[in-house]
Parts: sequence; C-alpha cells; structure tokens
Amino acid sequence: MSSSTTESSSARAQEVTVTEDTLTVELADGRSISVPLAWYPRLAHGTLEERDNWRLMGEGIGIRWTILDEDISLENPLMGRASGESQRSLKRWLEQRTYYPESG
Repeated sequence: MSSSTTESSSARAQEVTVTEDTLTVELADGRSISVPLAWYPRLAHGTLEERDNWRLMGEGIGIRWTILDEDISLENPLMGRASGESQRSLKRWLEQRTYYPESG
C-alpha cells in the first residue's frame, strides 16, 4: 500500500495557474490540485503579472516566483500545508516590497 508521503514525493508539477483566490497545479500524472491563495500570502499580495511569472524547480518538485521571492515545494499543497512564513517576516517583506504595476 502507498503512503501519502510516497505519493507526494513522486508527484511532479507541469503547469501552474494563479487566480485572484486560488493556486492550481496541474500534475504530470493528470491530477490537478487547487488550494486557497490565502495560504501563500506573498502570492496573494502579488499582481497578476507577478503571479504569472513562475518557473518549475527540480523537475517539477517545486515552484519559484522570483519577483515575489516565493518558493513552494509541491509537497506542501499536496499535503494541505499553508505557508510557514511568520507574520513578522511577511510584514518585513511587505514593507520592503517593490511593486511592479501591471501593464495595460
């Protein structure tokens, strides 16, 4: 019998979509997972342009948003875990944040 840890460690992301309220990851095995954007405050504070500027890490085991300085291990949304960033760290990031206005 497979454990959820084994399933999460073998999962690979291939596409990412971030809307106003949801982070959705399409997996290479055909599954799709969606979690509340509120779980990842840096993404929630990002513009649409910033949220769309992501890249896969480690052959799909993680996702990186360079402009937002956010890395999410695929294991976290698979296991139902929100960001572990402290409120103090988030506040400091927000105070130092450089906004990149959307074009249009």
